[in-house]
This record gives sequence, structure tokens and C-alpha cells, in this order.
Amino acid sequence: GKFTGMTSEMVNASFGEMLASPGTNVFWMIVVVIMGIIVCSRGLQSGVEKITKNMMLCLLCLMVILAVRGISLEGGTEGLKFYLYPDFAKMKEVGIGNVIVAAMNQSFFTLSLGIGAMAIFGSYLEKEHTLLGEAVNVAILDTFVAFTAGLIIFPACFAFGVNPDSGPSLIFITLPNVFISMSGGRVWGTLFFLFMFFAAFSTVLAVFENIIACDMELFEIDRKKSAYINLVLIILPCALGPNLLSGFQPMGEGSVVLDLEDFIVSNLLLPIGSLIYLVFCTNRYGWGFEKFLAEANEGSGIKFPRWARFYVSYILPLIVIFILAQGYIAKFF
Repeated sequence: GKFTGMTSEMVNASFGEMLASPGTNVFWMIVVVIMGIIVCSRGLQSGVEKITKNMMLCLLCLMVILAVRGISLEGGTEGLKFYLYPDFAKMKEVGIGNVIVAAMNQSFFTLSLGIGAMAIFGSYLEKEHTLLGEAVNVAILDTFVAFTAGLIIFPACFAFGVNPDSGPSLIFITLPNVFISMSGGRVWGTLFFLFMFFAAFSTVLAVFENIIACDMELFEIDRKKSAYINLVLIILPCALGPNLLSGFQPMGEGSVVLDLEDFIVSNLLLPIGSLIYLVFCTNRYGWGFEKFLAEANEGSGIKFPRWARFYVSYILPLIVIFILAQGYIAKFF
């Protein structure tokens, strides 16, 4: 009920106050980290899967309802045009190469490609379905969720006069305004942010599972021991970035520590990791294409075509190298 009667400027200020409080950020980050480690320590099916599956379905249904509401807002049509109509002049101004690289970096990031998460969770899959069929399902669902989120956010931006390039804080500034304008908005808002917490929490679990599984393999320790060791090793720069560490501007004027972390992950680790996976799966000095093909095509579903060998062995690595180089050039030159 805190947002009741607030203007969009007041909602914006409220979010800024929250970010500026190191005590609030650090306390709740510690709570979430402990919760994540406990869930991962219980294993995949009895921990991670049980927690996330039902809540994700609820979030998906709620997003569809909010998308309908966002489109129906007065002034929302302009936001819909901004979102869906391509602006080729703007693309040319920014640089078509930069636009493509930004889109590819986003796809690496949203699918956690090249950083081990997909490999870890993929290794737990049963063998009934082919990997390509599962990959297509993941890509379609991920794209649908992202597209639906845009239908919520951008019409609401224009309806409530919020700048559409405000970054990640959009969801915490724009959506409260949507809920305020809705009948029963407090209930819908509470449910949405509860489910959004679970969506974010599922990402935390994916990252933790990656680290925990890696340490289990490398040091031959059990799951619980690996979980509790990593609990101690987790640090808090992202919680302190907007407040106590706000004077640290590693990427230039106006940047924060999260910008550095984002660049390292999105522009370096994800493309480099993906390149390593590609070379390992297709090169005879790694796993080799035949072994990759046999593993990928086990089970029923869409089969990985043999004719794609040249593409994944030579063309796709060159694309990834281009993305890596272009992202570095765009950032520093």
C-alpha cells in the first residue's frame, strides 16, 4: 500500500531511496543468498525444481494479464508503436553492428550460454528427448516471456510519462504505476512482485547450482559441503554498488560496479565460454562432432542435422569472435 496515491515521480524517488540504503540491500541479499544455498543443498528435484516450477507458471499467467492491461492504458498505443515499429534511422545512427552485437549479447545473457548453467542443468535431463528439441522449447519460451514483458513495460512508460530508456529500474518504477491504476491493483502488484522474486530467485539458484556442482566435481566433496563453503565465499558488491561503492566508477563517468560486472559477464565470459563449447564439441582435439551428434540426437524429437557441421565448426565460431571483438571495441574505442 505504500504506493497508493503516489505520482510516477514519487514512485521513482521511492525506488531511489531503497537503492541508496546499504543496510536494506545487504540484509536482504544475505537472506536471499542463504535461501538459495539451502535450496541448492537439497538437490535438483527436491530443491530447485520443486521451488521454481509452479511459481514460474503463475508468473507467466500474470504477465499475460498485465500485458493486456498495459496495452489498454490511455496513451499505451504510443508505447506499443515505440516497442514494435523498427526505427532504421536510429539503428543507422547507433550502428547496425552495435545493434546486432547488443542483441546477441542479450541472447547469451538471457540463456546463460557459455557460462556453464545450461551444461549443468542439461546434464540432469532424462534421455527421452533430443537436446535440440529441448533447446528450441527453451528459446521459444524465453522469447515469449521477453516479448510479453515488453508489452507490459513500454505502453505503461508512455501512459505514465516514464522515460523508456531508464534501464532495469523500469520494472520498479513503471509497474507500480500500472498497479495503482488497476482495480485491485494492490493484490495484483503483490502477486506480481512475489512471482518476480521467484523468477529472480530461480536465476540465483541457477548460478549457485553451477558453482556448487563445479566444486563437487573438482574437489570430490558432497553437495551440502560444497553449498556451505560457497555460502561463506559469496561477496556483496552488487548490493553495495548503488550506495557505499557509488564513488567507484570503473567504466567511466556515471558508471557503477554493476556495469563492470555486466561487461565482464556479457561481453567477455559468455562469448568466450560459448566459443570454448563450440570448439570442444566440434574439434577432434576436443569431444569431436560425431560424439556430440550422438549425444545431441539421443531420444525423440528434433534431430541435429549432420549438414550443420561446417556451420557450427567454422561459421558460428567466427560469429562469436566478431561479437566478442565488436563488444570490446564499442566499449573502449
